[in-house]
Amino acid sequence: MRAILLAGVCALGVSLGTTLAAPPAAAQTLRIALRQDLDVLDPTLATTYVGRIVFAGLCDKLLDLDEKLQIVPQLATSYTWADDKTLVLKLRPDVTFQNGEKLDAAAVKYSLERHMTLPGSFRRSELSAIDHVEVVDPGTVKIALKQPSGAFLAQLTDRAGMILPPKATEAAGKDFGKAPVCSGPFRFVERVPQDHVTLEKFPGYWNAKAIHFDKVVYQVLGESSVRLANLKAGTVDIVEYVLPTDAPAVKADPKLRLVTYDALGYFGITNNLANGPRADNAYGKNAAVRQALDLAIDRKALVNVVFADMFAPNVQAVPSSSPFYDANVKVPERNVEKAKALLKQAGVTLPVKLELLTFNDPDILQASEVIQSMAAEVGIDVKIQAMEFASSLQTSTRGDYQAYMIGWSGRADIDGNTYAFLHSGASSNASGYSNPAVDKLLDDARGTIDLAKRKALYGQMWPILRQDLPITYLWSPRNIMGMSAKVTGFRPVPDGMIRLQGLALAQ
Repeated sequence: MRAILLAGVCALGVSLGTTLAAPPAAAQTLRIALRQDLDVLDPTLATTYVGRIVFAGLCDKLLDLDEKLQIVPQLATSYTWADDKTLVLKLRPDVTFQNGEKLDAAAVKYSLERHMTLPGSFRRSELSAIDHVEVVDPGTVKIALKQPSGAFLAQLTDRAGMILPPKATEAAGKDFGKAPVCSGPFRFVERVPQDHVTLEKFPGYWNAKAIHFDKVVYQVLGESSVRLANLKAGTVDIVEYVLPTDAPAVKADPKLRLVTYDALGYFGITNNLANGPRADNAYGKNAAVRQALDLAIDRKALVNVVFADMFAPNVQAVPSSSPFYDANVKVPERNVEKAKALLKQAGVTLPVKLELLTFNDPDILQASEVIQSMAAEVGIDVKIQAMEFASSLQTSTRGDYQAYMIGWSGRADIDGNTYAFLHSGASSNASGYSNPAVDKLLDDARGTIDLAKRKALYGQMWPILRQDLPITYLWSPRNIMGMSAKVTGFRPVPDGMIRLQGLALAQ
């Protein structure tokens, strides 16, 4: 086993007192470094980006995405629209779950209904278009929607499309996430929180010929310098996120390869408007105060200082590469005087006190500190509250925050970046935001398959959101990965997932 280098040795890159074991003759284990710990390993309840990376090895989905964001088969071999509200899926034959149960139409119906009804489900709003699911025969599923939806199919390419074994899931109950069972190429072995998740090859996988490792270890390495040190030392094979400021060091090392490509998500500040008593303050209750902070932030300077200009300033939920990007929604220039005037108009006592929840990734902490400095110039006193990532998610979900620096990894369709966060009562609406006009626009955009109509409806939504600011969008990230030059078969799909099918290490 290759030793993982610890934080105390990163200044030298390699510990003088650490002896690395010789690599095995054949590459049997793939080691992937994650930037933070994941939450629960249950596709219905999970929320983290790094958790999705682990799920890519553990759980197949009904459908998947390719490098061009085209929807392609995975567990479903084909899909057809019987009419504009009825989706028919043909399932791959002879697929078994990792416990031996058969994956059939009944399992698909069970899983979709579990995603829709389990208390605490984060898939509920993603699948809210479903009216009911029918088993046509063991290999055929019919999904009846409440209304036509141009967004629905894309939901089945992520956790909402992950299918679980009914018997094992029911037997495990609330403990399913402690030892999950799925239908992916690797099965669960163990998880040590804050340290690693280990998966081993599932011999019964339907596409076994595409799998070239006996084991995958997802190592949690929270500090960017530690990830870089381990990548350079060869103790990890892939780093799922290289800090932009570390990118030159990866690029300059002939043993390594830097892979950068467009992502789908955003990063911003989620503002608590009505999620419990912590929203009862000037920032949460007065849009003018939120607008003042928005104008205090120089997004171009922020991404230049913290992210070496590798990210793009933005004030909407999708990147410029998205077909839903609205070129009319411009990133505002920083305007200190206008920000001060807004605070005066709001009649608040200066300085306005604001607690900014963030997680302790070095780059996000630095970005928070830059915002803190900019905000102080207009009369907003930002106090940073940093904590471990999963804990910060739980804190925001229960409403124990005022503002939260948090991103979203993104989905191929804009609905996946907006609906769950902005619609009244939606599963990921941690701000408690509720605006009937926005709700209607989101519902109407979800309820048509006409791309031009959908884009026009979202175009009507952005001016409202720019006024209300339930989320202060800041930048669009990029996927920046580092890997051993020996890694072959990596496919840069914009969702950032590390698909293990076809991946190998050259000897």
